[in-house]
Amino acid sequence: MEMDGHKYDGLKLENQICFPLYACSKEIIRRYKPLLDKLDLTYTQYITMMVLWEKQQSSVKALGEMLYLDSGTLTPVLKKLEAKGYIERHRCREDERSLVVTITEEGYQLRERALVVPEKMSSCVNLTPEDAQHLYQLLYKALGCLGDVSEE
Repeated sequence: MEMDGHKYDGLKLENQICFPLYACSKEIIRRYKPLLDKLDLTYTQYITMMVLWEKQQSSVKALGEMLYLDSGTLTPVLKKLEAKGYIERHRCREDERSLVVTITEEGYQLRERALVVPEKMSSCVNLTPEDAQHLYQLLYKALGCLGDVSEE
């Protein structure tokens, strides 16, 4: 089988930025699992709680935008967190179409138990603090310019 040297270079796994990002993300989330199991949280529930620990309250729409999650993914996460007593969901008074999520006292108490997670996770990522900060900046730069590449 004849191969045209450079024609197919774009299809090589080694030339894809998406693959190491995917593999790294998957491995990091896998390492979160035992820590989050102790808190009875999934990774998606954990990042949702991280936003609410900081903001106390958010619309579902804003939460989805911050977490890069669509409502089909976020709604079940919020229902589970509400069933656990960590959040409450209610309609916005000013706009009945908007659903607002508020952290509960029990949700705040969970934050204390979660303090160990970032501490333990930082020791399993083989990057200097400077490299980690640089990678963080590059990833958000990439996220900011990702557009739709579907056929036009």
